[in-house]
Amino acid sequence: MSSVAPLSPQTPETDIEFASRDRISALQLDRLKWSLQHAYNNVPHYRNAFDNAGVHPSDLVELADLAKFPFTTKADLRANYPFGMFAVPREQVSRVHASSGTTGQPTVVGYTSNDLNNWADLIARSLRASGVRPTDTVHVAYGYGLFTGGLGAHYGAERLGCTVIPMSGGMTDRQVQLIEDFKPDAIMVTPSYMLTILDAMIAKGVDPAATSLRVGVFGAEPWTEQMRAELEKVLAIDAVDIYGLSEVIGPGVAMECAETKDGLHIWEDHFYPEIIDPETGEVLPEGAEGELVFTSLTKEAMPVIRYRTRDLTRLLPGTARSMRRMQKITGRSDDMIILRGVNLFPTQIEEIILTVPALAPQFQCILDRPSRMDILTVRVEARPDALPDQHGAAADQLRKQIKNRIGVSVEVEVLPPAALERSIGKAKRLIDNRRP
Repeated sequence: MSSVAPLSPQTPETDIEFASRDRISALQLDRLKWSLQHAYNNVPHYRNAFDNAGVHPSDLVELADLAKFPFTTKADLRANYPFGMFAVPREQVSRVHASSGTTGQPTVVGYTSNDLNNWADLIARSLRASGVRPTDTVHVAYGYGLFTGGLGAHYGAERLGCTVIPMSGGMTDRQVQLIEDFKPDAIMVTPSYMLTILDAMIAKGVDPAATSLRVGVFGAEPWTEQMRAELEKVLAIDAVDIYGLSEVIGPGVAMECAETKDGLHIWEDHFYPEIIDPETGEVLPEGAEGELVFTSLTKEAMPVIRYRTRDLTRLLPGTARSMRRMQKITGRSDDMIILRGVNLFPTQIEEIILTVPALAPQFQCILDRPSRMDILTVRVEARPDALPDQHGAAADQLRKQIKNRIGVSVEVEVLPPAALERSIGKAKRLIDNRRP
């Protein structure tokens, strides 16, 4: 557990984080009415979608009425590429970001100057919750450019008052050098790329636990409690989770608080969350696991109404803050592996790998269909201190644990250290080679 002292609810910057549920709900209702009307008036897609569903912004009388409105999907964003989802004239758009587009046409998002101010405030709020303070130096190793991670983290850290090292991703040896030379207090990076940086530290003879780093803010991909334990042990830091997605705003939609590390508090004064059944679209009660859906409450350039994230989680009451928490993402509905009738996610494999002492956290799941039956092969690296004659026993142990805990039989290949291609951003954990 972190030694970070809880923030005082008395300061103007943190007042809303500790507000009563009644106050938060009233603010959400007021802002939700505005957001629905703003989208309806200014985005043809939303006007058509609302009209086709037989609803109007005036139909929202209480928060539960949001369930009457249609969902927005990534397909809708792509169908309106590039700027069809914008709700303000192009000359009022201060910045444009876009997804990588690796699985299709990129999704484009825009920001007014007020959107950018709100975003910086939310990242600053998130960093405060993580234990970062204005006097700290923050090493940003998220990618800069069209990806929202780098610039979002950068301006938020500056808004908090931190010194920022805008390293971006890649040049891993340089990452290690600057961590040694500049002595940052915090690093913002994907957890998979942090593993790559750790490999480079060890190769250079640097003790990861002896660096200046105190806080690691890890996001942009699902990661497990076992991975948290691994990172905290090796780096001697507080490892906390940040959540966001470009379509909603970028990083800073929700943040884990260092004093509890029990799920991510959603900044509900800017985003209204729902959990739905991924199959039926029905809104589920608090505590039930399902697909996370967000509606923006303050976005001007590109409001999103009931955006289906495909991320699987559950909503829980607030603890360190009044705002509700979301459980760490367990996976994505579109990343779920259905193997001989059993549903599983790469994060479940990661949890088990980290219980086998001879295995490192670097792995990939390979799906093949050589005949009529799907085969899943888990390719995982051995730890550098594991002897070659231990690899076979480690493979057997992992295979048995997956069978016992998940209920499926898989193939396991234990590879030498550094055999898998390293990621400088989000790790590609699942490779599907099955024929259509």
